[in-house]
Amino acid sequence: MTSQTPVSRAWRKSSYSDTAQQCVEVAQAGTACLVRDTRNRTAGPLAFPASAWTAFTRSLKGGD
Repeated sequence: MTSQTPVSRAWRKSSYSDTAQQCVEVAQAGTACLVRDTRNRTAGPLAFPASAWTAFTRSLKGGD
């Protein structure tokens, strides 16, 4: 696979997103979590270590 080959990922829409297209999508990429803007997918995703993403989502749920 070359750097020009697109990788198919299973993107999931955030459950916190509203219906007005103001949302983000997340996908797993090895040990990273990718996050992208649904309205601007061509800008590319942001990558976060899985541990950082877990801590972030846990804090949203009031776990920390």
